[in-house]
Amino acid sequence: MSAVSNLRIAVICSSNMNRSMEAHAFLSKKGFLVQSFGTGDKVKLPGSAADKPNIYDFGTSYEEIYQDLLDKDKSLYTQNGLLHTLDRNRRIKSHPEKFQESKEKFDILITCEERVYDQVIDFMESKTPSDNSIVHVINIDIQDNLEEATIGAFLISDLCMHIATTEDLDNDIEEVLHAFEEKCQRPILHSIVFN
Repeated sequence: MSAVSNLRIAVICSSNMNRSMEAHAFLSKKGFLVQSFGTGDKVKLPGSAADKPNIYDFGTSYEEIYQDLLDKDKSLYTQNGLLHTLDRNRRIKSHPEKFQESKEKFDILITCEERVYDQVIDFMESKTPSDNSIVHVINIDIQDNLEEATIGAFLISDLCMHIATTEDLDNDIEEVLHAFEEKCQRPILHSIVFN
């Protein structure tokens, strides 16, 4: 399948597990050049109690995480949807990736919560620009649950389709984002940083 556009898109959440991966799957199916990332120190997943999360390093494969949770409590992790989520993830890529460790360059960085949006901007502004190309950082708040991740993936996909049709992204972005914000009734944050 050929790319919808030559835009390089990254979807970024805290752990690269649910929202970013669901959007990654949607955008890939539409033919976008997309990658997904997390920004946290570790990948944290719900555990058997609120104070007992499952914690993994970013290099741990989705397959390893899947097998670990299967061994710990198949019933619990089937019921809460984590095994389904991990099954989807391992079909998209091998393991969660940390945004701050990526050497890739993107045209658009989409975040799913304001805290991650701030982390991405801080990181991009702290590094020395290599070519001074413009990067648009866009935030759409999406709650971290399975239903919202699906709704959010539709919204992100729809937004990217609108962005892909612009003649001049840098000039048209504010108009596109304003129209999209009115349509989806969710506040959109937007900043410009440089590669």
